[in-house]
Amino acid sequence: MKRFNVSLFLLLVLLSEVLAGPRQEIQNRKYLFKELDREIPYSVFVPSNYDKSKKTPLVMVLHGLGSSAAQIIRYPNLVEEAEKRGYILVAAEGVNNHGWYGAYGKYGGSHRGDPKNLGELSEKDVLNVLEMAQKEFNVDSKRTYLMGHSMGGSGTWHLGMKYPEKWAALAPLASAGTNHDYDMKKLSEQVAVIVVHGVKDDLCSVKVCRFKVANLKRHGVTHKYLEFPNGNHLNVAWENFPQIFDFFQENVKQDKQENVKQDK
Repeated sequence: MKRFNVSLFLLLVLLSEVLAGPRQEIQNRKYLFKELDREIPYSVFVPSNYDKSKKTPLVMVLHGLGSSAAQIIRYPNLVEEAEKRGYILVAAEGVNNHGWYGAYGKYGGSHRGDPKNLGELSEKDVLNVLEMAQKEFNVDSKRTYLMGHSMGGSGTWHLGMKYPEKWAALAPLASAGTNHDYDMKKLSEQVAVIVVHGVKDDLCSVKVCRFKVANLKRHGVTHKYLEFPNGNHLNVAWENFPQIFDFFQENVKQDKQENVKQDK
């Protein structure tokens, strides 16, 4: 019931955006996903000051369980922050609304009609969308970031640790757990992490988040942890985009980063 309520709330957020009028700057697109021989949606926002002659930072955004690319890119304050700072946003679908982006392994198809290797395909969809964006836009490879909410937070951990060479920083928000225990030393050499969670999150336990933050500390990963005593599963995301983008701007990818531990 709790998951249903969250999905319903996110739907209402999306409907409120539609009723308020079209947001022309957000593009809802589709592309042919060859492995399934069908089109998969994704969404893009390009800031008004985009100049194809200049390298531009990009944030890949991953939605939560039961949500979609079109919904998460419309989270309150997200587009506004990206516009203000000149960031491209790209939101991947992950094949469907419950693919988990590979965070629970290559399998995981649990609904009727799901491919048996849904996790593997969900992960590939994210990589496909990133590659398409890099070909279309003049993306700064040293300022390419990965951010996800809830299930998308799990995908952020998974894809961030599996492909550390692709990201300058990660932002898992109200993240669920993952099915893997990756070597976080890879992050300490290449990727910074900002973790955001609310103590009153009744869907994804803050205890899991604290465990991951402890591992970040142990491995000397450049990180910042924002924990909010009154934060719930939703508000910790859209109320903290300014701090998240601040962290992104402070962390540009280098061959080796100095390991600075930050906590709040």
